[in-house]
Amino acid sequence: MIDGKTASHQNAAEFAWQSDDVFGRIASRYDKLSDLFSFGIHRLWKRRVAKRITSEKWDTLLDGASGTGDIILRVMDSASTQGRTVIASDVSVKMLAIAEQRLHSFNGSVSLRLLDAENMPSIQTDTVDAYSISLGLKICNRHLAVQEALRVLKPGGKLIVLEASNIRWRLLHRVYLAYMSFCMPLLGWIATGGDASAYKYLLQGVRDFPTAEAFAQELVNHGFEEVKFERLSLGIVAIHTARKPLGKPNS
Repeated sequence: MIDGKTASHQNAAEFAWQSDDVFGRIASRYDKLSDLFSFGIHRLWKRRVAKRITSEKWDTLLDGASGTGDIILRVMDSASTQGRTVIASDVSVKMLAIAEQRLHSFNGSVSLRLLDAENMPSIQTDTVDAYSISLGLKICNRHLAVQEALRVLKPGGKLIVLEASNIRWRLLHRVYLAYMSFCMPLLGWIATGGDASAYKYLLQGVRDFPTAEAFAQELVNHGFEEVKFERLSLGIVAIHTARKPLGKPNS
């Protein structure tokens, strides 16, 4: 297991949402800015992870860092979610307000909750069949968030993570980071009228998040099993899946 001292230093972006509501400030523009920065490729990533989520066996899904609800909307548009329940959560009130508007037609199946992925005392231990989080671990303490995911999952429950990763060809990865270092702050500053702080956090999170192999090992160290990952777009992001061991409920 990861000890508390190590965990306290594992926020790749060094972002503290409690003191800076930066994502609340850009909530209304977040999806358009994602299109701008990724040239629309993020839509392919979200479609792929939504398909992965719906392919798993679950009755109750908890989604952390749901943001504007883009991925959960894709999940709920799948016919295979009939009879399933989703808890969509985030720490940003304004992000959740947009998600609520987008998901209003699924009121019977989707509930929205204001939750901190690092600490969710209102979610009981061993109660959800699947837990997903997309592009959120790099801007929080990922060890605390993964520990919470392990706690709330039922034994045998599935974890699905979409997150920044590494391009295996080092030169190409350096070129990608150079592009991000130059374009993301500049475009963020222009698009937000001078408030590019969100993209400063995101850029650092992308740069300092572990490689796909290293993050997979972290999941194993936390106690997950059957850990696998799939790189997308050469490794700009990766989808990790893992399972909480059967017959091993949390104390």
